[in-house]
Parts: sequence; C-alpha cells; structure tokens
Amino acid sequence: MTVQTELIILFCVFIVGFLILDLGYFNRKNHKIEFKPALYQSLFWIAISLVFGLLIFLFLSKELAAQFMTAYVTEKMLSVDNLFVIMLIFSFFNLEDKYHHRVLFWGIIGAIVFRGVFIGVGAYVIHQFYWVLYIFGAILLYTGIKLLRDKKEEHVDFNNNKITKLARKFLPFTVNHHNGKFFFKENGKFRFTSLFLILLLVEGTDIIFAVDSIPAVFSITQNLFIVFTSNIFAIMGLRSLFFLIESVLRRFHHLQKGLAFILLFIGAKMFSGIFGIHISSFVSFGIIMFALSSSIVLSVLFPKKI
Repeated sequence: MTVQTELIILFCVFIVGFLILDLGYFNRKNHKIEFKPALYQSLFWIAISLVFGLLIFLFLSKELAAQFMTAYVTEKMLSVDNLFVIMLIFSFFNLEDKYHHRVLFWGIIGAIVFRGVFIGVGAYVIHQFYWVLYIFGAILLYTGIKLLRDKKEEHVDFNNNKITKLARKFLPFTVNHHNGKFFFKENGKFRFTSLFLILLLVEGTDIIFAVDSIPAVFSITQNLFIVFTSNIFAIMGLRSLFFLIESVLRRFHHLQKGLAFILLFIGAKMFSGIFGIHISSFVSFGIIMFALSSSIVLSVLFPKKI
C-alpha cells in the first residue's frame, strides 16, 4: 500500500466520520448556529486542511503540498461568491435561521457527489485530450474579465429561476409549511416542500460555480488526488464559513476583484507553457495568497460607501 493510498483512506474515513457525527450527534435538532461555534468550526476545518497539506509535504513531496494549498485557497475564495448567492436564496424565501444548517448540510453532501463526478469526468477528458486544459484556461480568463466588470445583484427573483420553474413543473409541491422536512405525505401522496426547493437552488448554485472551480483546480494541478482532496476540504468548511461571515460578507467588497485577478492569473498560467514560461507551484501559491490578503486589506482600508 502506497503512502498516497493511505492518505486517501485517512481522508475518506475522516470526512465520512465527521458527516455522520455532524448530523447524527452534534446537530440532530434544527437550531441556529451562533457566531462562536461557527468560528471554532471554521478554524477546525482550516487547521485540518493545513495538517493534511503538511502530511502531503512530509510523505509525498513539496511540489504536491504547494499544489494542494494553492488549489485549496483558490477553491476557498471561489466559495465566497457561492456563499453570497446562498445568502440571497435564504433571504428571498425568508428561511428561518434554525433551518440554515440542515439545507447546507445536505447541500454539501450533494456538492461532494457532483464534484466527484465532475472531477472524474474532467480527469478522463484531460487524459484523452490534453488540449482541453487550454479551453479551461480560456473559461477562467473569460470568467475573470466578467467578474471585474460585473456587480453583485442583490435583488434576484428566484421564482423566475430556471431551476424553480423546472422543479415546480415536474414535482408536486405543497403550500403547507415545511417544518424542517423536505417532503411528506399529504392526502396519501408524497409532496415536496419549499425547503426542498431551496435545497435544489443551493445545489444548482454549486453546480454553476463548479464550472469555474473545477477548471481552476485542474489548471493548477492534474493530480486527481490533489484535485479531489483540496476541493472537498474547501467545501467541508463552507457551512461554518457561511455562519461565520454571514453578517460581514458584504464588507469585503474587494474580494470579487481579488478573485477575478486569481482567475485571470491561473488562466494566463495555462497558456504560458505555449511560450516556454514555467511558473512554479510555490510562486503560484504566493501570488494567490497575496491577491487574497490584499483584497481583504483593501476592503478594510477603503470600506464600501453606503
């Protein structure tokens, strides 16, 4: 058994074990997640991710460790925009705070499954057609330019969303309150609740963001082990990050510019090989961390005018 196989087993056991404990023990009842527990959870997932990166550094290679951390930080930054949309969804449907964790928990389960499928398909396609990486680079350049020019939309009508329309067309929904349930029997028939619709919108949001994040990670590394673990670690910390920065997310208005710069940098890096230019994983990690820290500092020094 190789060291990488042992790390994969350790990773899977830890993730599955935590998910079981999370829903089966720590959060059996619907309740609002307060700031302090969210802070501890967020620090916990960051610490675990750093420890995993250290294990890669010690037992695999410095290069793979740098790739893991670069991919992890990039995915974490991409999650910020994802969180913003989730906040809009919860606000639009006036979802009570005590149900936020339930939706995010099952949303993350779905995200792990979909990310696994996307990563598997992406790895196969790249293995068969390496030039697809240049398409990924073009997608990232386009998205980065779009982010620089776009402004966040805070007034979205999710009733006109394509996912909402398709769900209501093919699934029987009830007008009754969900009471924390995704579906139940009504007059002898199974009907879905508004909470299930919210979950579908959250899942749809993650799939849309995966179109950016998966190419971004594959542009950093084509090592399937690094791509998958960095992605899942970032996703696992998504819930606690949501509760932690829910009230201050909008203050970091320059994060979008920082993210746009990162996507442009990674996209340009994909094409640099054509001109014989090689940018190491350590340099890439340093540039991405500089963009992240700079966008946060600029947001604090130059707050958004209300």
